[in-house]
Amino acid sequence: MEHLVRHGLQPEDVQTIPAAAGGPKGLILGPLDRYIFGEWLPRSAQAVHLVGASIGAWRMATACLPDSRAAFERLEHDYIHQHYDPPPGRSRPTPRHVSERFGQTLEAFYGGKVQALLRHPRFRLHIVTARGRHLLAREHRLGTPLGYLGAFLTNAVHRKAMGAWLERAVFSSPDPMQPGSACAPLPFGTRDYRTRQVPLTQANFMQALQASCSIPFVLQAVHHIAGAPPGAYWDGGITDYHMHLQYEGGQNAINSEAEGACPVSAGGKNDLKSSGLVLYPHFQREVVPGWLDKQLKWRHKPTAALDGMVLLAPNPEWVRQLPNGKLPDRQDFLHYGLDTAARARAWQAAAAASQQLAEEFAQWLERPDGAVVRPLAPG
Repeated sequence: MEHLVRHGLQPEDVQTIPAAAGGPKGLILGPLDRYIFGEWLPRSAQAVHLVGASIGAWRMATACLPDSRAAFERLEHDYIHQHYDPPPGRSRPTPRHVSERFGQTLEAFYGGKVQALLRHPRFRLHIVTARGRHLLAREHRLGTPLGYLGAFLTNAVHRKAMGAWLERAVFSSPDPMQPGSACAPLPFGTRDYRTRQVPLTQANFMQALQASCSIPFVLQAVHHIAGAPPGAYWDGGITDYHMHLQYEGGQNAINSEAEGACPVSAGGKNDLKSSGLVLYPHFQREVVPGWLDKQLKWRHKPTAALDGMVLLAPNPEWVRQLPNGKLPDRQDFLHYGLDTAARARAWQAAAAASQQLAEEFAQWLERPDGAVVRPLAPG
């Protein structure tokens, strides 16, 4: 807060950009993504860590493409116009069909571009997935529902206890500044939750990204990811819905303790010069830890881990002016049913209205006003 009041926000201040899970809600962040990655951040030269799960992982991987502005426009178009065919007599498509169609979408989107994406000179990509353990180690008609019931019950008691069922698995791109290192160090600590880090490569990129977007019971889990431990991998939002991670120490002041993690430098004092700020374009004011915490309101409160975070979120009154008075969400698939065109129009209208968010952020950067900066919502 003191830094923003005195100096405003400069692109060179940013060290990490998280991107939340949340499906269609992420559509309203398209204009902000195009401005931040296509215009504002290129004014600086430091390395930036991009951490995402589910739609957030898709967004952050898109930021690493050569022409990110055009790529973000295509992502918005492809996401809005996605369509899945339910089998005769059923209202919902099968997980197998959705997984196959989504895999084809990713291949068409990133095909031939993965090597360039992983070698981005500035961005270090971290794709968050949830790896099943024990009963969830493989997808099964009976075992998977029972495993998620166990995860739900243990999570309700203590978030860290859910690690008995699911662990955070982060696929990280190489770091050109550390020759010989398989992947970039994590930009957050991992003492909060059981974590494993895996190098992100051309051989496993598509699998890792699809796994990060694989909502249980909506898509199939991804098994046998190249270079990763065996097991079933699901949507990263299960363990890290809104990326409420231990950012407070910064890259130079943490011991990640993640299994298989790439090394980090020795600890030091956390300050802006050494660790930078976390810039978080988000679709709401609360930073919810895991998907199973959505109804556990006491876990929506900010913690010291977020003290270095600048969160950009829409005013709830603005949200009420969007189609249907809310952000786009997965319930729209049921609300509109087979009327894909009507759903696409509503989502397109919300995405178009979101240009206002990017314009207001750009205006604030030019003329910072400390009066509009608020502490994170208490939940």
